[in-house]
Amino acid sequence: MPEQGAAERIAQVLASRTREVPDFPKPGVLFKDLTPLFRDPEAFGVVLDDIAGRWAGKVDVVAGVEARGFILGAPLALRMGLGFVPIRKAGKLPGETHTRSYDLEYGTATIEVTTDAFAAGHRVLLVDDVLATGGTAAAACELIEGAGAEVMGLEMLLELSFLQGRDKLPGRDVRAILID
Repeated sequence: MPEQGAAERIAQVLASRTREVPDFPKPGVLFKDLTPLFRDPEAFGVVLDDIAGRWAGKVDVVAGVEARGFILGAPLALRMGLGFVPIRKAGKLPGETHTRSYDLEYGTATIEVTTDAFAAGHRVLLVDDVLATGGTAAAACELIEGAGAEVMGLEMLLELSFLQGRDKLPGRDVRAILID
């Protein structure tokens, strides 16, 4: 884990490369756009290195939730020398799947993972861009555990604390680089 000063610097890198878009995807929602981070290879690399250092040797695979969890999770897994498992929106995966529906801050959604995505006992790091209401993260944890793996922790770039998403993840190791 980085020292306090390093953690603050990484949070500042993330904050400086997060754009707020009002009324997206619907009126009243303030969308946190991470595109500026993803298009800055140096800043994105700093964030990936921070997360990779925190979880090195503690997990066997990285899982990411569609779509921005893919953008974060795939290069993170590569950096860590691990495999990556995509957790997708319903109907996007071939073969037999585990499926979960959940509520989010502006509607409902369904996600799934193939039944053979994880080996029994795999230690999984679940990544996504934003922790909002916690519905997506809780559903993804259920999918992973339903496949016989263990969720070791969750890494989010941003947490919208006013939506109390951590409340849906009791007893889980949830980390966010930047808390709003």
